[in-house]
Amino acid sequence: MAVRGDTRTDDPAGSDEAADLFRAIGRMIKAARERNGLSQRELGQRVGYGEEQISSIERGRRTPQPDFLKAVDDLLGCGGLLALLAEDVERVKARRRVRHPEWFRDYAALEAEAVEICFYSTLTVPGLLQTERYARTIFTARRPLLDEETIEQRVAARLDRQQILNRWPPPSVAAVIEESVLRRTIGGQQVQREQVEHLAELSRLRHVDIQVLPLDCEGHAGMEGPFILLTPKGRPQMGYGEFQSVNRLITDPDEVRMLAARYGSIRGQALSPSHSYALVEKLLGAG
Repeated sequence: MAVRGDTRTDDPAGSDEAADLFRAIGRMIKAARERNGLSQRELGQRVGYGEEQISSIERGRRTPQPDFLKAVDDLLGCGGLLALLAEDVERVKARRRVRHPEWFRDYAALEAEAVEICFYSTLTVPGLLQTERYARTIFTARRPLLDEETIEQRVAARLDRQQILNRWPPPSVAAVIEESVLRRTIGGQQVQREQVEHLAELSRLRHVDIQVLPLDCEGHAGMEGPFILLTPKGRPQMGYGEFQSVNRLITDPDEVRMLAARYGSIRGQALSPSHSYALVEKLLGAG
């Protein structure tokens, strides 16, 4: 049984109960996995998760979804014990508060109901596609400095957004990422490698298309900077952009049409999804 989906467990409100529960579940999963002679990668492959996701769950840093608990319970022969904990997990999730910065909340609400999301990224991997350690590096490096509690809250909120990639039906996601983003060692070589591996995993999902804009592209339609196009369910397409401390939700039809045309040109200038995947695999092989 393949299942996908998890959320960040660090309780932004500082719930000791949540932390204790998720650490206990993580230890149980690790013990059962090792008893069955499986690596984290092997377990992840059997239940539709990445190796990093399994590692995070076993360390108590992510909340396993009920479907995940039931699948692991069946796979590892836990006799229904993990499945019984699903109700406790749902109770804790219902109480958990995830905090986005106030200026980002309107976009986050629209993204949560989107049927299509298109990213053009020039400096970092889009937040919806980031690993936990990559996201934490970005928030830690921000200036002025953020305090540790705020960093953890924002990492939690960013990972929580990623639930939409696992819902059914999922949104259609397209991302054009500049090659320099894949080569820049944000957080160090290991963090960057994990991030690129995660992109490779996401590329294999039917509803996710990742394209790379190569370094040798002499000129392209995205020279004015990164942006996002999204289409909320039952609503017109709109755009979103951030620059330094300025953010803007774009709803004017003419401006949105211009962004959509620009995005079409960028996609046409980028490598195809299959050639982009080959480049990602090449970068991983060279690491």
